Amino acid sequence: MTSDLLRVTVLGSATPCPDVDNPCSGYLVSGGGTRVWVDAGTGTLARLRRYVGLDELDAIWISHLHADHTADLLTAYYGALYADVRLPAPIPLYGPPGIADRLADFLTNTATRSPVESAFAFHELYDGHRARVGALTLTSRSVEHGMPAFAVRIEGGDGGSGDGSLVYSGDTAPCAALTELARGCDVLLCEADSAEPPAVGERVHHTPEDAGDTARAARAGRLVVTHVGPSLTPERAVSRAAARYRGPVEYAAPGAEFVVR
Repeated sequence: MTSDLLRVTVLGSATPCPDVDNPCSGYLVSGGGTRVWVDAGTGTLARLRRYVGLDELDAIWISHLHADHTADLLTAYYGALYADVRLPAPIPLYGPPGIADRLADFLTNTATRSPVESAFAFHELYDGHRARVGALTLTSRSVEHGMPAFAVRIEGGDGGSGDGSLVYSGDTAPCAALTELARGCDVLLCEADSAEPPAVGERVHHTPEDAGDTARAARAGRLVVTHVGPSLTPERAVSRAAARYRGPVEYAAPGAEFVVR
């Protein structure tokens, strides 16, 4: 295996707060020499730095503005501007509408707004947003989480990462947009937060069975369940998802790496 292959490294997959050995949601997606930090949950920046420095990132992509997916952007800001990092330019950051002001609100301590744009070059997502980042193409779809939220399909291109395809659900209830985005993907990284489905009209997450159903409907090549809720064990989540999907099912354990073929 070479670095040209599309792959995802799990920085953390815990919810709703970090565990002793598992940060919140965060992933490093790489291929063809391109590196993207996908979600920046609590504790993921330290794990990220095992593999890549902030000044070596090609982009950051954020699914939604809940803290367990964004909190380490705050420390990344300080790291980018005030630590031993020398950014050649602000890091491209793709995220939901309002993400720049949200970060500035947290970071501003005086009457002068914190210069978040000095660390990050913001690009607001919308349904169908498409971006070329180095050797990778990122396509985002709006999904159902009771707030602006997105899933992403990351595909290799001409940069040597082949034609592998990874789809990450972010946080969402089952929805047509996610199934369409994941159609025929090689790996579906899908949340399985809920132990049981909530009442009608209150669904904002997948159960493990939902994750299996989404993978089956999309004809995904492999399912990796992540963001497993505290009332589930990873083993139980994998078993329940596998009852609804006949392909390979694995768990996004912290530190695990999945090559996307």
